[in-house]
Amino acid sequence: MPHVPGLRSCYTKVGRLVYFGRMLDKIRLHAAGQLPAEYVANLGEPHPGLFDARCCRFLGVTYDAVKARTLAGGADEEILAWAHAHGASRTDDECNIWNRFVSKIGWRDNRSAVLRERLATAGLTGRPIETFFDLIEFDEGRDPLRDRPWEQL
Repeated sequence: MPHVPGLRSCYTKVGRLVYFGRMLDKIRLHAAGQLPAEYVANLGEPHPGLFDARCCRFLGVTYDAVKARTLAGGADEEILAWAHAHGASRTDDECNIWNRFVSKIGWRDNRSAVLRERLATAGLTGRPIETFFDLIEFDEGRDPLRDRPWEQL
């Protein structure tokens, strides 16, 4: 997949959470007609194992509610505060566990085979990619091995 202007790294935090900001970016880009087609199939909750659905379950809110709140406007931190108020308010420990869990999906788990398939499809076989976060980073032109974003979790 190409680099998409306005679509941040999975590792970038909003508040205490990784990935949440990327989900908001995808919502906004899709609404503006700027999200590439290959990203659209992964929006929302139709696939429970994908990041949007997992993030919404962690927060205790539906994707449709997050989408509506995001498109109503406001800063990312305000939208996250709204999610905590309308869903499940999470402790620092729970957020730390979320960050470490979601950033390692594909590494020695039930998604490892899918990760290998996606590596082949993306032409990234042989690269030092162990997780879906790594795959996304490399696929969008960032180098997680150089930048080591997991050290900021």
